[in-house]
Amino acid sequence: MGWVRTHRSSKAVDFIQLNDGSTIKNIQVVVDPAKFDAEMLKQINTGSCIGVKGTLVESPAQGQASEVQAEEITLFGTCAADYPMQKKGQSFEYMREHAHMRLRTNTFGAVMRIRHNMAMAIHTYFHEHGFYYFHTPLITASDCEGAGQMFQVTTKNLYDLKKGEDGKIDYSDDFFGKQTSLTVSGQLEGELGATALGAIYTFGPTFRAENSNTPRHLAEFWMIEPEVAFIDLDDLMDLEEDFIKYCVRWALDNCRDDLEFLNKMIDKGLIERLEGVLQTEFVRLDYTKGIEILQEAIQGGRKFEFPCNWGDDLASEHERYLVEEYFKKPVIMTHYPKKIKAFYMKIDEEIPTCNGVPQEQTVQGTDVLFPSIGEIIGGSVREENYDKLMGEIEGRGIPMKDMWWYLDTRRFGTCPHGGFGLGFERLILFVTGMQNIRDVIPFPRTPKTAEF
Repeated sequence: MGWVRTHRSSKAVDFIQLNDGSTIKNIQVVVDPAKFDAEMLKQINTGSCIGVKGTLVESPAQGQASEVQAEEITLFGTCAADYPMQKKGQSFEYMREHAHMRLRTNTFGAVMRIRHNMAMAIHTYFHEHGFYYFHTPLITASDCEGAGQMFQVTTKNLYDLKKGEDGKIDYSDDFFGKQTSLTVSGQLEGELGATALGAIYTFGPTFRAENSNTPRHLAEFWMIEPEVAFIDLDDLMDLEEDFIKYCVRWALDNCRDDLEFLNKMIDKGLIERLEGVLQTEFVRLDYTKGIEILQEAIQGGRKFEFPCNWGDDLASEHERYLVEEYFKKPVIMTHYPKKIKAFYMKIDEEIPTCNGVPQEQTVQGTDVLFPSIGEIIGGSVREENYDKLMGEIEGRGIPMKDMWWYLDTRRFGTCPHGGFGLGFERLILFVTGMQNIRDVIPFPRTPKTAEF
């Protein structure tokens, strides 16, 4: 039982390619048209749904090892002529407009099966390594990243908003009695779990109201965020590398047919690139050294669209230069300038020097940079010192009303700890070779787009 990919007819024999979604490979159904109703056979077209009973035999033709000689055919559902996924070259942009039907294509079937396997790999890895699956809230009153680009959650009547004397909206009569939003990260709550259970991970949807239409951004995406007590920077980088290699190895071991299809149809270097990740140690690169390498490249005639001076947040083009051209392997970049990273990252004591010039304070942040993707993991050792963390919160103007419970972890038995966040869709981008993040999630949510 499944859906028809193609139906070729002749007077002597019909060939139907049938697929039930469980594999990239179709089963060929061989039909003697003399044994079946001609009108029924005419209705079996691309996209229709049928069930077949017959004899499984060795196939005499090339392209498949076996085939089914049909004895009974049940037509479950005909397919209208305007079926949007006809067997012809469709652009990915066109298929996004028909995302409810694109899942039936070979490409998206392969991507979704790999997506499932990557989820299984993630849960298996953390379970085998003693982490506890920890559910953090989707609705929050705090902004983890401090970016302010959050979707608001409210039951208030937007046509009749109650305001206070200061002209600001009064949330006292809202459902939660305060302003709340959809979360951009479960990290802060995850830290609470790590300081109780030792090692936890979250795996769930997160949301960001960033008006970005790039091939790397979604408004709704999934994040994996492990958090570990008693971990230092070297241990954290070891965890990041081991985890990502485990996921890639799982894909190669469990998704071979789908990867071979994508390697043939989408990205001819895909499997070689995945195997390359397993065969190399990731470079561990200080941010300051990375800037010096980029500036040397510029002096040598290399042109970048964006500047890369010490203190700049590196653009994707800079990250990809380091990974794909300079080192030719994945890179874990560390010790970023404090001013471009989040308030909770542990501050370094030593002041770096770039090209002989002293710079500003840095933090123990880690970004894992991958070929074709750029940043795939962002993490850090967290600042466990109460006074230092308080200084960052005050210095950045973060409201204390949102932070008191987070600061309690530093008041009541603080401990060294750290963790990272992996964007699930960016992992799927790398493993599948797809070029747009909207094509590795079933129903993408982006600015002006919330279909299906």
